Amino acid sequence: MKTETHPNNNLVCFEDLNTGKRFLSASTMTSEKKDTINGEEYYVVACSITSDSHPFYTGEKRLVDTAGRIDKFNQRYANFRRPGQ
Repeated sequence: MKTETHPNNNLVCFEDLNTGKRFLSASTMTSEKKDTINGEEYYVVACSITSDSHPFYTGEKRLVDTAGRIDKFNQRYANFRRPGQ
């Protein structure tokens, strides 16, 4: 294998922003933030959703505030009528 064509494999810590849980892995990703964990230096990559916080994996439902969107939609199409009505 040619060494120049493959990206470097780095130690990476993916951090869930919602729960604070960290997942240690190896990846080609990097970041400016680094942290030493168990004597090894890891790049820290912040993730908004991981398997620790995603509703599909946790089984809990989260209420998303969409009232503003629904009201805006209803106001926009309040006078809309289908042809023939």
